[in-house]
Amino acid sequence: MSRIGRLPITVPGGVDLSVDGRQVTVKGPKGELSHTVAEPIEVALEDGTVTVTRPDDINVNRALHGLTRTLINNMVVGVTEGYKKTLVIQGVGYRVAAKGKNLEFSLGYSHTITVEPPEGITFTVERPTQLIVEGIDKQKVGEVAANIRKLRKPDPYKGKGVRYEGEQIRRKVGKAGK
Repeated sequence: MSRIGRLPITVPGGVDLSVDGRQVTVKGPKGELSHTVAEPIEVALEDGTVTVTRPDDINVNRALHGLTRTLINNMVVGVTEGYKKTLVIQGVGYRVAAKGKNLEFSLGYSHTITVEPPEGITFTVERPTQLIVEGIDKQKVGEVAANIRKLRKPDPYKGKGVRYEGEQIRRKVGKAGK
């Protein structure tokens, strides 16, 4: 059995989880998420505990077992606590400003870059060089944060650019370093 897949998911109070055939829907204080479970995997809800099972030990089914359990657990955590990613901007003149719901970046280009939040995502500007991407869908939060980081990836020579908080950039020596 999969070490992750066999773990039960406890549904906290205030969260309504329903299994309708292949569709798993989770409603909580922060919102609602749903996921369609892949074919051979079975999901059962008993006494506020969700268990995920697989029919056999074929490699594809073993992989889907842990994946399905993790996705359902991420939905439960998302509707109760939510997810957030913090991005830090480094570089002279590099900054971000909030324009309503949108973000406006100055990243050393000849123009500013405007980023609109997709549905379910909110942006918070802590400082002109730090912003937070928040939402209930872990995959969507990570994707939006990665797209913002792609606007100006961290430079290995000077370290300038947009990076995740706590991310270590491998620095290279320039021409002078032999």
